[in-house]
Amino acid sequence: MKSMILTKCFVNTALKVTKINCETDGQRLDVFLSNSLPGITRSGAQKLIEQQRVLLCVDVGEPVTVRKSHQTSAGEVFHVTLDEPVETDLLPQNIPLDIVYEDDDICVVNKPRGMVVHPSPGHADSTLVNALMHHCGDSLSGIGGELRPGIVHRIDKDTSGLILVAKNDLSHVNLAQQLADRTMTREYEAVVKGALKSDEGVINAPIGRHPRDRKRQAVTTQPRQNPREAVTYYEVVARYNGYTHVKCRLKTGRTHQIRVHMAHIGHPIVGDLVYGRKSTDLGLSGQCLHARRLKFIHPRSGESVELSTDLPEYFTALLSRLE
Repeated sequence: MKSMILTKCFVNTALKVTKINCETDGQRLDVFLSNSLPGITRSGAQKLIEQQRVLLCVDVGEPVTVRKSHQTSAGEVFHVTLDEPVETDLLPQNIPLDIVYEDDDICVVNKPRGMVVHPSPGHADSTLVNALMHHCGDSLSGIGGELRPGIVHRIDKDTSGLILVAKNDLSHVNLAQQLADRTMTREYEAVVKGALKSDEGVINAPIGRHPRDRKRQAVTTQPRQNPREAVTYYEVVARYNGYTHVKCRLKTGRTHQIRVHMAHIGHPIVGDLVYGRKSTDLGLSGQCLHARRLKFIHPRSGESVELSTDLPEYFTALLSRLE
């Protein structure tokens, strides 16, 4: 058994300015930045630009802001404000993990319902990250800038299923780019309330911050709520009296996306106390949502990897009650 040790990870609490000299003409700025800054994906570069943390130096006066569509010219100089990693202590914990796949570059974990993915206020330990630190030791990517070494994408505490973990920075950058390019397939299964009218469909509705509750998201087009494109495809698996078992495939990956979208069309997920009723539902005190399938390109071999997991006991028990 591995010994309990304090392992260093990183959290962004300071800023630094990096100067980048451009030597080529005609490249989009976000592409240029992602190629020039280690660990920064194209979507990450776009966020830096949107946050006005990328400035173009001019001959006279102060540096000026630029658009992500800006076409670079040789000789241009950009000042980029980046988060500077500061060391913090993270405690590895010997928590059993259901490893679905693992090699030197990646690890795929079947996260149980009720486990938080990474430390946050109110959840300082006993998270998936604490378990991964014990299982993988120092073999986790340092990219991410929060208390989430190796975490490429997240799922909610009460959502179970597959999470992809990067064991080095090369893998993390590659997999994050697949997420940004929407070439990674993530499929979930859920039980929702009511009978969907169609056997399949698409929900295309932008998601942003809830206007009153900072812990919630909402379908919105209001600029002050920072809406972003959100697209969910769904397909009916089985119908029951007053409930429907569905598959959901993400085109985008917004916070709480499936939960928000299904509630938006009038079919909240069973057990969802945030976007559904404020009481237990069929005995569940958390959403019946499972990340069942994952498909991506291996960051080193370039081969397609497709993984799936069985539905967990809480999910199959609910289906048995509905039959």
